[in-house]
Amino acid sequence: MGAKIVLDGADALVFTVTGKHLNDLQRTILREAWQRRTYRDIAQGLRYTEGHIKDVAAHLWQVLSQALDERVTKGNCWSVLERRLGSPVVSGSFPVPPVPGTNGLTQPEGPGVPIPLAETISPLLGRQGAIAQLQTLVAQGHRGIVIQGEGGIGKTTLAQQFLATHPCDRVLELLMAKETANITPAEQVVEEWLRQDFQVEPGRDFGVTLGRLKRQLGDRPVGILIDNLEPALDSQGRFWPQYSRYGDLLRVLCDPRGQAVTLPTSRDRLCEPGISVTHYRLPGLDLAAWQTFFAHQAIAMAPATLAAMHQAYGGNAKAMHILSSAIANDFGGEGDAYWQENGDDPLVAWDLKNLVASQLQRLQHLDPVAYQVLCRLGVYRYQDVPRIPREAVAALMVDLAPDRPRQVITSLRNRSLLEGKQGRYWLHPVVQAAALAHLRQQPGAEGLAHQQAAQFWTQSVPTLTCRSDALQGLEAYYHHWAIADYGGAAAVLLHSRPNQWGQHLTLGSSLYRLGLLQPVLTTIPPLLPHLPVDERASELRNILADGAWISGQIHTAITLQQEARAIALDGLTQLPTTADPHTVYRLKMLAVDALLSLGLYHLDLWELDQAADFFQRVRATAEGSPHQSWADKAALGLALVYSYGDQREQAAALAARAYDFLAAGTPPEHAGRFAFFIQLLGQTYANLGQGQRAETLYGRAIAFAQESHYLQVEAKAQVGLGELARHRHQGAAALAYFDQAIARLTELAAPGDLGEAYFQRGLTHQIQGHREAAAKDFAAAINHFTAIEAPKQVAKVQHCAP
Repeated sequence: MGAKIVLDGADALVFTVTGKHLNDLQRTILREAWQRRTYRDIAQGLRYTEGHIKDVAAHLWQVLSQALDERVTKGNCWSVLERRLGSPVVSGSFPVPPVPGTNGLTQPEGPGVPIPLAETISPLLGRQGAIAQLQTLVAQGHRGIVIQGEGGIGKTTLAQQFLATHPCDRVLELLMAKETANITPAEQVVEEWLRQDFQVEPGRDFGVTLGRLKRQLGDRPVGILIDNLEPALDSQGRFWPQYSRYGDLLRVLCDPRGQAVTLPTSRDRLCEPGISVTHYRLPGLDLAAWQTFFAHQAIAMAPATLAAMHQAYGGNAKAMHILSSAIANDFGGEGDAYWQENGDDPLVAWDLKNLVASQLQRLQHLDPVAYQVLCRLGVYRYQDVPRIPREAVAALMVDLAPDRPRQVITSLRNRSLLEGKQGRYWLHPVVQAAALAHLRQQPGAEGLAHQQAAQFWTQSVPTLTCRSDALQGLEAYYHHWAIADYGGAAAVLLHSRPNQWGQHLTLGSSLYRLGLLQPVLTTIPPLLPHLPVDERASELRNILADGAWISGQIHTAITLQQEARAIALDGLTQLPTTADPHTVYRLKMLAVDALLSLGLYHLDLWELDQAADFFQRVRATAEGSPHQSWADKAALGLALVYSYGDQREQAAALAARAYDFLAAGTPPEHAGRFAFFIQLLGQTYANLGQGQRAETLYGRAIAFAQESHYLQVEAKAQVGLGELARHRHQGAAALAYFDQAIARLTELAAPGDLGEAYFQRGLTHQIQGHREAAAKDFAAAINHFTAIEAPKQVAKVQHCAP
């Protein structure tokens, strides 16, 4: 017989006294005592406090002393056990036990070689803050603390570890049955506690029995764990009538005047009147804890993958273990490979589905309205708009219980299904996936929920003044797209709203003006094949073309604008003579706007003759018509083209007309709508040698752009200011402007404008004699212009480069 027999014998002795087996910590303390390690070394290895290890050990020696009727200490425990059990221990033969908190997994050590405890994973991994919070609550006098959270978050482990660290005379544990019908009556629980743990006979009346328990708790510090409380609670968080005596029991256990500390764990909030409890909402483990755990499991994973996985499961401790097992067993420890295959389905493993399945079934039984709302909440994306307002929840209830949004939100939050902070709410991805899966089991329910959500997002944004407004309005698109409502999706992108400049811009146009290019480039192309070739198709191509232009796809933009113009002109030819005047106006507007845009595109390609031709066509078409403002903009573009050549007098005349219009003809509160053209006019005056007027225009453009978050205009105006500073021999100021512009344009991912910014900075370095810096900037400019297929721009740079 060896050490294992002795350890098992000690376990049997403890069981005879307490009715409980040695836990992992007690077995580890015994093993470390045999190796003659100090309490401090044991504590450091297990990442506990030295005081806690001493407390647990003292209780263990006390129990063994009682069982053997002989004083047992750390120093003599093994000699006493060997003698009394008749089993000498051979040095070095002690078995390697499973590491506490790792589900029995150990590193592949050889037989008889103990695992270095400093490398083990503690049950308290990532929970030191939670332990400290519980300690603070107890120190403040709280005797009943409900640890609340979703399934698998680690509530039971935290409660057990806290009670193991708390100075208790003994710990009482009650595991509630998962099914309400199988819950043990409170009377039976109290009777067993009195007999087995206090050696006291219960009374015939439950009140008397509770009185005896109260006296026992008043004499000594006791820790009580009541695990999985929610099956005993009804839809209001109160005890079911048949288990009402649990309420009486908790009133005794949580009495502030007693010494006991009671930790019920529950997914649901306890709302029983007259019970003095505090709720502690347990958060998920932080990313650092997940990183430590997966590293200990020798699972390879990129930081971005781990972060995405951690976010998807909200730091859930059980999910962490389940994922670790799946990655190790099915993907050879390659976390990236696992996530690449399964990242779009957080419920791919049945164990993960079970984390929330039972909770949703319970909600369906107790609160059908809240269950239905939760299912519908699964249609929200929680991505670009990660948290939704209360009104978004209410929007899904108009056909259920429109007067109950607060109650439903409270019900879902009390059950740890809906997260919330400062009046905004969200679902963790696992809960969202489960909710959506339940919704799809109900015929027609998903379509209704998406329609309700889309309507809410559209109505929630009356004006567009910032990025968050645009992203919030765009959410409606994804709901229409999810149910193949392509007309509805197009309507979202083409929905016009006022802004602070007196404009009514479509959502699509506002997106790229606010620097949100990717939503434009990703939402419109898949939509176009599903729409008829009509006014909507023309306008969407017009918007997509501008997005492509800014992102450097100028030739694609040219093709799109040509298509948009052709569709608009074709639509005009097919209109009846009795057509709605507004429709006629819009189709003509799309046709003339396409010409103006084509002029701007060729200007950026440095194809000045083609640009001038398109601007002249706009003037010929729109002059003196309801589309006069397009003629004014085209005149301004033409002035800029002329200012680059030998038609400076014509440029000056056109610029003066445009300046008078912008400075005097346009109300100041509406001037911001022309911010792009104001900076173009600034370029024109800079070319004409009127630096002061150019500087004023650039300043106005930047002010308007910053107020409306028009990043492209702000950056282009900064490039203009840099040029002016260079001409004034203010090299440092010029470089500062170019640096700011390059940073903005890099954020925007606008290669054409970046090419110009690098070119102008290169010229500045060249004048200052910074040859190496100039060469780098010229090379960068050439690279950007080459990327957008602008050979004339490349030639312009090469002409100036040394």
